[in-house]
Amino acid sequence: MKNSLGDLALLGGEPEFDDPIYVGRPTNINREDLFRRLGLALDRQWLTNDGPLCRALEERIADLVSVKHCVAVSSGTVGLQLVIRALGLTGEIIMPSMTFIATAHAARWLGLDPRFCDIDPVTRQIDPDLIGVLVTPRTSAVLGVHLWGRVCDTDRIGAVSETHGLPVFYDAAHAIGCTRSGRPAGGAGAAEVFSLHATKVVGAFEGGAVTTNDDGLAELLRGLRTFGGGGSSPWGGTNAKMSEASAAMGLCSLDVLKKSVEDNQSNLDAYRTYLADIPGLLPPPDLPGEAGNHQYAVVEVFAEETGVDRDLLRQVLLAENIVAKPYFSPPCHLHAPYVAQRPVRLPHTEALAARTLALPTGSAVGTREVRRICSVIRLALSRGRALAERHRSAVSNHRKGPRP
Repeated sequence: MKNSLGDLALLGGEPEFDDPIYVGRPTNINREDLFRRLGLALDRQWLTNDGPLCRALEERIADLVSVKHCVAVSSGTVGLQLVIRALGLTGEIIMPSMTFIATAHAARWLGLDPRFCDIDPVTRQIDPDLIGVLVTPRTSAVLGVHLWGRVCDTDRIGAVSETHGLPVFYDAAHAIGCTRSGRPAGGAGAAEVFSLHATKVVGAFEGGAVTTNDDGLAELLRGLRTFGGGGSSPWGGTNAKMSEASAAMGLCSLDVLKKSVEDNQSNLDAYRTYLADIPGLLPPPDLPGEAGNHQYAVVEVFAEETGVDRDLLRQVLLAENIVAKPYFSPPCHLHAPYVAQRPVRLPHTEALAARTLALPTGSAVGTREVRRICSVIRLALSRGRALAERHRSAVSNHRKGPRP
């Protein structure tokens, strides 16, 4: 246990952990079940092209999120692009900037211009009241994002979109198994797109899933993912299929989803307990009455109260082999190429992006590790101004170099 600033690795002490611990490690699955499923695929000699494992994964996800259709694809990013093509979108698309850059790039890659919307400072989600302000004659759709698995206000977003005659769909990359007002993510708007990347609570090595209650849209998506299918789309098609190997991994992840969520919940409860009452730190929020996968443990650091900003705290943690992540900083509108293409100020987004830090969780982390992480954070922030001064002095001396 570290008791003084000199114990911090950033200031010369020994790291808290011998080996790095990360945000977003793959879920622990039953390897025998994975190898059994892979063996079945090899025995069938059916390794891709809408195989039995892929169909089984689609059925289970559709049942989990209470929708009629699930279309498994090769990645969440490609899933967003298939929806964009299926809806025939052109021109501009309104979306939050507080999201992973792939959300914006998916649209830009297909020739659309993202129009970035600020967030509500209370919910941290896209502000439905600001969407209408951004609508122009070139606007073709609204893309909402369920940030960190917290489902955004799909009712209000849907109402605004309907008023302007715009389709709406959702980047649900983080949100499998999460709810809002008791309704699972997956059934709102025209479609929702989940990520099944290896870092997600349900991973498929690499993959994604598009869910919808629209029969025609589901049929079109299936054609688009397979080189255009029967040629019903003017856009043609692409190769966005999920392999049987990825589907096997996805099924194994679903098998342990309940256990994974329980592990995440335990870690999240521990973070809230051990980070309670630290001035200048907002622990991960609780969403009473809602289900969640609790995949992300995101804290907010307020430098004006502690003297330590998010970036310095991250340096402290990295030196201890605690690989925390600034999700998502910078936000999309401050990334190339968007910052130069259409400069815009989004004050609430920028403030949130500057103070957020995702801490390690998942099945590779337990409450013992969480307690140790929190002890480092508590020490750093409780002595924040002294820490910042010692760090500035160390950096200054390093830049000056040794005396001749």
